Parts: sequence; structure tokens; C-alpha cells
Amino acid sequence: MTCVRPMCLLTLLVAPAVLAAGDGQQTIVDIGSRRELFVDDLLIDRLSGDVERRLHHPTPQDVALNFDAPWEGSGSNYVTVFRDGDLYRMYYRGAQLSVEDGKLVQPHAQVTCYAESRDGIEWTRPNLGLFEWEGSKQNNIVWTEGRATHNFTPFKDTRPGVPDDERYKALAYAPQGGRALAAFASPDGLRWRLLHEQPVLTHGVFDSQNLAFWDDERGEYRAYFRDFREGRRDIRTATSRDFRTWSEAEWLEYPGSEPQQLYTNQIEPYDRAPHLFIGLPTRYLDRGWSESMRALPEREHRERRAGANRRYGTALTDTLLMTSRDGRTFHRWSEAFISPGPQRPGTWNYGHLYTAWHVIETPSRLTGAPPELSLFATESAWTGTDSLLRRYTLRLDGFVSVHASGRGGELLTRPLRFGGDRLEINFATSAAGSVRVEIQDVDGKPIPGFTLDDCPPHFGDEPARTVVWKDNSDVGRLAGRPVRLRFTMNEADLYSLRFHSDEPAGDE
Repeated sequence: MTCVRPMCLLTLLVAPAVLAAGDGQQTIVDIGSRRELFVDDLLIDRLSGDVERRLHHPTPQDVALNFDAPWEGSGSNYVTVFRDGDLYRMYYRGAQLSVEDGKLVQPHAQVTCYAESRDGIEWTRPNLGLFEWEGSKQNNIVWTEGRATHNFTPFKDTRPGVPDDERYKALAYAPQGGRALAAFASPDGLRWRLLHEQPVLTHGVFDSQNLAFWDDERGEYRAYFRDFREGRRDIRTATSRDFRTWSEAEWLEYPGSEPQQLYTNQIEPYDRAPHLFIGLPTRYLDRGWSESMRALPEREHRERRAGANRRYGTALTDTLLMTSRDGRTFHRWSEAFISPGPQRPGTWNYGHLYTAWHVIETPSRLTGAPPELSLFATESAWTGTDSLLRRYTLRLDGFVSVHASGRGGELLTRPLRFGGDRLEINFATSAAGSVRVEIQDVDGKPIPGFTLDDCPPHFGDEPARTVVWKDNSDVGRLAGRPVRLRFTMNEADLYSLRFHSDEPAGDE
């Protein structure tokens, strides 16, 4: 089979089953009952008509936290957010950055702080009473010792059999000094200790938010951290079975994408489809002085920052989207996922839109609407005595869609093998739009009972619509058999699909 798609090699790695069909060999993508998103072209054989894959952009919402406590400030950053049972946890660096006499200074030591929420929307800082700040323990500080406070990045360890006193782990700068990362552990996410006397990762630059997690799908710990690659900021990854001994680090690869300067990486398995890695790296650009740079907000302070170091005034940051199926080779969109947006105080500067690690599911503010995804990103870095963390929202699975205009078009999938008896789609149409689905055999012949003429137009906007053909939605007799899906669409977006059974699925 001749393949010109850049993701073809990845397809072969993910789904190696091959079936003879017609004159050639067809690669069959075995999706089982997994939810599949259109963040890459793994499932796509052909798009025709006025149809394209389209990147979607989160919607800015209210400020989630103002980092204005005396131990926080304008340098507060490197935020981690994750759900832990009925509680949402947030960790971040508290720091103040000021420019005095042409120098960047930090009036107080950096600390690691903690906040929590019951819904992922409204956040509070509990008085933990763990560490003293200017004579009082009435604060939300969870770590104060040494360099680790610069980039302390926790996660909840879901590895089966993990000891209770290591239920939460973190990577951060090693207290021993040098360019290295150390491992930390906690029984409750609040009281931390150094897990291992020696640094666990030593080959990298690490001056960023370096992270790690237990990958349930692959049965290993995976770390992602910053390094310089031929003079360019980039990302490396390593794996471990015990969180102490790590493999040799490898560079991430981005086939078909131009080189970019990447600061944080924010890579995680996507909760609703954990076989997919979603990354939200910070893109860093130094655009130099120009009339456009001088027209951006807070020119006077920008020039003062540049007086300490030119790039502090002329560098800009935003957020990209990248996805992977193996944790190392990523499809990276070249346009911004989150752009700086309308010019206003605290935006369009170095430190703007550093996105928090982890995308979380939260209730919609619209009564009766389905849940949505929440992301968090920084504002007002390096100016004044505080900074902001703003919440952004996106529909479930809403990173990328197959989009059809009013002129309409079609999506034809590669041959698929599935399990289950229902086809569920996450889609949205206009009042006039529609989606119809045909199931074909591997040679492209419509299967009786599942033809396009059998499928009434589906319209609406919901994350879990079961497709029906006439009065029938049961596709169970086709399970395990290689098939293709043909979607005809107009004024519609298709975000994801999955085959499932009536019984509740494990990742719902």
C-alpha cells in the first residue's frame, strides 16, 4: 500500500493488523470500544467536498485565582490542576518579580502553594498551617525548601499497589544543586518529603515546569522536561517502572511541523481517551522591537523589563496543541490553540498564557447543558504585585473537529474493526445542518440496513448521540468485522466517535 500521509507510519505502529482487500493491502485500525478523536488523521482515508479538519479554540471565562497573597505575586506560575475524587487540587509557584534599578529582582523567596475546589470553577486557598511566612502559619504554602519551589509539579499516582505514603508524587529541581530533578512523595498531597536522596533525572536544562505521571495504558511512569536542542528550547521524555530509575531521555519528534521554541509541555493522557496524549506547550517567540511591539499593552513597563534583559520586554508567549499515540511522536498544530486575544493590561507579554498542566471536566454554567472541559492560563506576569489565572472552556473532545460548511461534503474512514453494538458520535450542527452515516464493507460497498438511505439526518449539538438507521441502532452483528464509515455532513462538526455497548463503559 502506498501512503503519502505523514501519520501513516504511526497508523501502522498503532494498528498493525492487515487484511487483503481488492488488489492491495488495507491497514485495519482496531479501535475496539475506544473513543477516537479527530486530533490526528489516523481514522481518515478521504475528505471530499467542503470538509476539513479544524482546530478549535477555548473560550475565556472568569478569573479563577488572583495570585495577590504576600507570598505570591507577579511571578506566580507553573500551575498544576487535577481532579482527585470529589476534590479538585491546584498547585503553583508563589513568586514576585520586580524591576529595580535596571535589574530583575525577587523581593521574597519562591514557595509552592495549594488551592482547592469542589467544582473546578470556584477556588479557595485553605489555611494549612504547615509552613511559617513572616511569623504566621496562616497560609496555603506546602513547600518552602530550596530550589524545588521554582517548579514543584505534583500528580496523584494511580499505579496499582503504590504505597499509601507515596500516593502523591512530584518532580522538582533537586535540592542538591546542579541541573537535575528530584523525586518527592506525599501521603495526602499536602505534606511532602524527598523520596530519593539522589536526583532521578540529570540530563536536561529543567528550568521549566517538568512533569511526570503514571501511564495506566502502558504500565509505566513517563516524564516530560525541558532541554535545549541545537540552541532551541524543546522537550524530552523518559520512562520508569519505579519512579527512581529512568530510561535514557529521547527528544520528541513533530513530523511535518516547523521548529518552534517550546517552554512548558503540559502533556497528559486525555481522560476520555487515555490512549491519546494531549500536550499544550507554551510557544516562546522573541519578536524584537518594532512599532507593533511598542503598540502592545503597558509599553513603559515593557521597556523597563527590557532594560534588565531585552527579551524580558520583547518575548511573547502563547499556547499550542499537540497530540500523540506513542508519547514521543506528536502531531503539532502550527497555529495557536490559545492566542493572547484582545489587547488589555496584563496581556501580550512574556509569561502570558502559560497553560496549567491538566485539562479537567467541569459543569457547564448553562443550565441543563452537558459538562465541558476547563483549562487555566496565566495573565499579568511580571507587572505589578500580583498575577491572574484565567479559566477557559472547551466542549468535551472539542480540540479538533471534522468540519463541513453549508456546501457540504464527506468523510470516509479507513477500514475499522470495532467492538460493541452502538455507534456514538460527538457532533454539532446548525439548525439547517445534518450528519448521516453509512457503514460499508472494506471494499466500499454499503452494507444492507446501514446505507445512507437508511440513515435519517442527525442534527443537534451533543457529545453522545447514538446513530440510528431507520429504527435500528444495533450494529452488534458487524462487531469484529472490518468496515468503513462514510459520513455525509453539512453545516456540521464531528469531534469524536466510539462504538459501545448498552452497559456503562469504564471511561464514561
